[in-house]
Amino acid sequence: MCGIAGGVWTDPRLGLNAAALRRMADALHHRGPDDEGYLLRTLPPTTSSPSVSVGLAHRRLSIIDLSGGHQPMSNEDDSIHLVFNGEIYNFRTLRGHLQSQGHQFRTQSDTEVLIHLYEQEGDRFLEYVNGMFALALWDERRRRLILARDRLGEKPLVYHHQAGRLVFASELKALLALPEMPREIDPASVDDYLVYQYVPHPRSIYRNIHKLPPAHMAILEGGELHVRPYWQPDFNGELSDREVAAAGEKLRDLLSDAVRIRLESEVPLGAFLSGGIDSTIVVGLMQRHSKSPVKTFSIGFPIAEYDETNYAKVAAQAFGTEHHEFRVEPDAVQILDRLVWHYDEPFADSSAIPTWYVSRETRHHVTVALTGDGGDELFAGYPRYWAMRIGQRFDALPSAVRSLLASPWWHALPRRRQKSFWSRLRRFAESLQLSPERRYLDWIAIFNLARRAELYSDHFLHSLDGHDPAAFLLENYARSSHREIITSTTLADLTTYLPCDLLVKVDIAAMAHSLETRPPFLDHRVVELAASLPIDAKLRGGKGKRILLESFADLIPPAIRRRGKMGFGVPLDHWFRGPLSQFTSDVLLDPRTLQRGWFRPEAVQRLLDEHRTGAWNHSHRIWALLFFELWQRRWIDHDAESFATVWKTSA
Repeated sequence: MCGIAGGVWTDPRLGLNAAALRRMADALHHRGPDDEGYLLRTLPPTTSSPSVSVGLAHRRLSIIDLSGGHQPMSNEDDSIHLVFNGEIYNFRTLRGHLQSQGHQFRTQSDTEVLIHLYEQEGDRFLEYVNGMFALALWDERRRRLILARDRLGEKPLVYHHQAGRLVFASELKALLALPEMPREIDPASVDDYLVYQYVPHPRSIYRNIHKLPPAHMAILEGGELHVRPYWQPDFNGELSDREVAAAGEKLRDLLSDAVRIRLESEVPLGAFLSGGIDSTIVVGLMQRHSKSPVKTFSIGFPIAEYDETNYAKVAAQAFGTEHHEFRVEPDAVQILDRLVWHYDEPFADSSAIPTWYVSRETRHHVTVALTGDGGDELFAGYPRYWAMRIGQRFDALPSAVRSLLASPWWHALPRRRQKSFWSRLRRFAESLQLSPERRYLDWIAIFNLARRAELYSDHFLHSLDGHDPAAFLLENYARSSHREIITSTTLADLTTYLPCDLLVKVDIAAMAHSLETRPPFLDHRVVELAASLPIDAKLRGGKGKRILLESFADLIPPAIRRRGKMGFGVPLDHWFRGPLSQFTSDVLLDPRTLQRGWFRPEAVQRLLDEHRTGAWNHSHRIWALLFFELWQRRWIDHDAESFATVWKTSA
């Protein structure tokens, strides 16, 4: 795993010198502490093109071919240069095929396979790859740069394009290492963040910096940048009943092979083990492919409702793994400081905290860890999918009944604690008049439409100019428009929530500790099969993941099979009523914060008061606002001391 950065420019005034490239690479040191490499050259003008310069920078975390994988890597005649972050799991198969076509290799690395594959297949080279990656390939003969991300978006890539220059990097902080990089906040991105708890691609929090979407290539040639997909699975095709009957065995074979090829490593390797269905299956398959006990890692917290370690022990004992269990008392302020620096932009998924801790502890023992990410989206594991089924049945009722159930009298229901029966019923009823897709957004939003209207200042509302955060989700729903609504919802999550939230969370937290993570469920062969399954193969009797439970019954201990879904989180509600209460008020009600003009002061005060008194659990909303403000202080105000200063004042 690595960090990449660089650029291509035709305007000398926008050029990157050796010092600038090194600053970009230094900002990514945590992603690749083992090695660094640079390329900087200028090509003279020709009759058809101006002079063009290229700079590439690489930080390496050595996993495969420890001595021979130095980057940037070039082909034999020095006409193609590549910097690459990730792993190509089928590189040995591809290498054998390329050798049969006459290609000669100088290293044993998967990086060199990509170079020869591009020589052989041109722009279609990524269609043959099974892996996770972000890459930049410079084709000197054609004076073109190719940027690309893997199919599901496991590895990040951001870029800034202007007339005369394109610069790119694995993380925003590497672009911001360039002093001239603009830092203008995009109001639409703030709006999206307060809905989704992340900034969706292709936007970033900055107006003129973009994220390359998953499964896309960006080709810069002749001064023009073209962004296009190279992989678009058929989300509208569905298996027949006869094909479904054989799908369980096929799924078992594919997932087993996905695990097997992800065990390739020349450094110590293990797995995160939460004791949930997905990580248990992954570890069970790992152990069947391993000659020695698999190293497994789980993390626990002092509060029982956030502690899964007992289930992880059950799985570890069932497979005979070498299990490591860590118990930590989260240091909320210290972790906030580090998260704000590493995540680069506002990111309100609080499960980044336990992910951070388990990554830190795991890195003390291994360099690579397999994970169970993707199982919930692929196999309908979230309870909210069952709520979509209830909504589906409501939509099938006669219009008169629907009108009665969706009538305004539901607003008279009491506003009590967020997880109470009446509060859930009220929220469900209030969204019944919406389309199924917008209803789903209303359920998952941190701040739904009504709450945003209460929170946003007039100035902020005016700056949005009619922006609709739902557009991102609706666009992804449209990719499976011929499927029933629950399947469409799972596939929308697969292309929104998974790459923009879950995979960002794991990548940043793990790479902050120079730990590579590999999720076998996101092998594109597994994804394509899961996407073709009808919903009844996944969700039956109020429980999801039916095909996983049936196909891998021998790997799932009874206690884990029976357990309910448990989130991977920390006690935010307790923190904001206890140790972080004063700190949070001091930050969010600070004149410095309020003068930014994003939010109505009385709305922020109401959120804090309702949470503190226990009238409502606003913990995730408060976390989102707190992270946003502290992010502004670190990345916009350049106030590296703000955390310590505010905390000392509050304590």
